[in-house]
Parts: sequence; structure tokens; C-alpha cells
Amino acid sequence: MADATNGDSRKKQRVELTQDADYIPKSILVTGGAGFIASHIVIQLVKQYPNYKIVCFDKLDYCSSLLNLNEVKDCPNFKFIKGNLLSADLIRYILEQEGIDTIIHAAAQTHVDNSFGNSFAFTENNVMGTHVLIETAKTHGIKRFIHVSTDEVYGSSYDEDPRRVESDALEPTNPYAATKAAAENIVKSYYHSFKMPVIITRGNNVYGPHQYPEKVVPKFVRRLLNGMPCCIHGDGSNSRHFIYVGDVAAAFLTILHKGVVGDTYNIGCEEEYTNLEVATKLVKHLKPECSDAKDHITFVDDRAFNDVRYYISSEKLHKLGWSPQVDFDKGLQITIDWYAKVSKDWWDIGTDSALAAHPVPRGESAAVQRPRL
Repeated sequence: MADATNGDSRKKQRVELTQDADYIPKSILVTGGAGFIASHIVIQLVKQYPNYKIVCFDKLDYCSSLLNLNEVKDCPNFKFIKGNLLSADLIRYILEQEGIDTIIHAAAQTHVDNSFGNSFAFTENNVMGTHVLIETAKTHGIKRFIHVSTDEVYGSSYDEDPRRVESDALEPTNPYAATKAAAENIVKSYYHSFKMPVIITRGNNVYGPHQYPEKVVPKFVRRLLNGMPCCIHGDGSNSRHFIYVGDVAAAFLTILHKGVVGDTYNIGCEEEYTNLEVATKLVKHLKPECSDAKDHITFVDDRAFNDVRYYISSEKLHKLGWSPQVDFDKGLQITIDWYAKVSKDWWDIGTDSALAAHPVPRGESAAVQRPRL
């Protein structure tokens, strides 16, 4: 009887943290808001919901840029604050002064290649940053805490594997993914221990405007625009599902308003391509006169470990009414047009080092990284 009573109690606690109607926020803090994905979330929120106050918080690391927020910088419902997530006092001040009732936590170090050589920075930003933020928010009456994670926490999928669903075990295989899994577990613990109203998202590979060109799509675009070949890790057979950033931002708006507290949502699409296929598509877009895409492709050493693919189900999110709208070819053209228009100075540190085949430790030159032909 005691077990049954405890079970009923747990069910009641969960019901109290869910909702029947759409959630309507008043003041939203978006961490990492000057970065790639979060800047698009901010822009959609500011433009579509003028009654919401949107507070963008970012330390302006190498892959962020205030220029990403140009579209909304003069909007009356937008505010930017520069700061570090590790400063609990600053976070506390912002939550109080801005009357924050909702947090979308997107701030993170995200580049897998960098995590192989500088994993401590990933632990500091992704794990400690998340812990400081949610601990500080715990006593401030937050009504939604949306934590941005990644499909990489599931680990590699293989051809015969079924789609990964939100209840599957987390088996990260690189330091970046491990820190994101650790951050997820911290967030989940606050849901269970302190009844924090959390929601977690795990997304496919995102591409589009504003992305710092260390990632595969913008790196290949920039290299081709600069007369350099696409540099493919290994044999190019590793595949990813690529989803356009505008669709991902729209998914977050759906999850914000309709997502169930305590739940996790995969954000994915059906369009899967190998790295070689992506490079070939981009060559066709940018070098239409070229008869053989291989003339603009070179192969380099693979990562220390490179997951074969990520294969997730987004059925749970589809039931909330969201689906991707931009196919890969259309999204690539939008992305190419944007990178052709903006200069490398869009980011304060420029982009030259990002175009190297692999991240280069300080004191070494990209020239010493010889491609494997």
C-alpha cells in the first residue's frame, strides 16, 4: 500500500508541473543569444511576440557576434547583456531586475574537434555554466527552463539501428557530447529534486546563416568561395541529418509554448547526407562549370573518433504541431548567399583559423597539417 501511495504522490507532482493550455511567457532570458542557433531564436521571438521581453545574454566568445542580432537591436522588447554564465551574482541580478520567468539555455562550447584538444573548456562552459545557471534560477520562480542539448548524447547509430527516441540511454563518444550529457543530467536532477520546470531538447546537425565556419557546411562554403577545396575527414562516409536553422528556431517556439514540463524533445529531419555528398552538393552550387566535383575535394586525417551517424525520431515534437519546412537544397542556397555577402570580419577574430582542416593548437601553423590525398 505504501508503494502505491508513493506512486500516486509522484504522479500528482508531475501533473502539477504540466499544463493543459499553451504556456505564455512574459520575460525570457536566452543564454548564448548572440551565437548561431540562439540568435535565430531571439529574432523569431522578438519579431513574432512583441509583448514578450527578450533578454539576450552572451559573453561574446569567438563564435558569437552582435551582428547576428542586427535585425532586432532597435526593437523595444529586446535587450542585450554581456556576461559570463559562471558569474552567479550577475545571473541573479538579471533574473531579479528583468523579472525573468523563462530561460532558454543555449550557451555552450559546441565544436567537437575543439573538444578533443581542449576538453576542460567544455566542462567549464557546458557543465559548470549550466549548473551555476540552474542553481541560481532555482529560487527565482522560473516557470520554464528549456535546456538545449544535442543528438550526439545518444552516441553513434549504425545502419541497422532503430531511430533513437527520447527515453533511450545516453552514450556519448566524444568530450563535447559527454559534457552535454552531463549538463542534461544536472538539469534533470533539478526537475526531480527541486521541481524545476525543465524541458530538454536534442537536435540534429543545424546549418544556416550566422554559423561560425568551423562547422562542416559553412567551412566548405567559405573554403570554396576562397578557392580552397573542401577538406573531408576520413573517407567522407560518415553521415548526418542536416536541418535548417530557421526550422530549428521555430521548433523552439513550439516547445516553449506547447512543450510539457519534464519532457525531452528531439528536433530532427529526414534529410541525411554523407560528408562527401554535402561537399559534392556545395561544389555543384558554387562551381557549376566544374565537371568533376572531386577537383574541389581533398581528404584529410579523420577525427580521433567520428560517429557513423545520428538517427533520431522527432515524432514526439511533430505531435505538438512542428515540422521542418526548408529542404536541404533550398537551405544550402540561402546559406551560400549569406556567406557570399558577409565578410570574415562578421566575427571579431575573423575566420581564417576556422577554415583549417583541423583545429590548430597555439604556436602551430595550419600549413603543417598535410592533407592525406
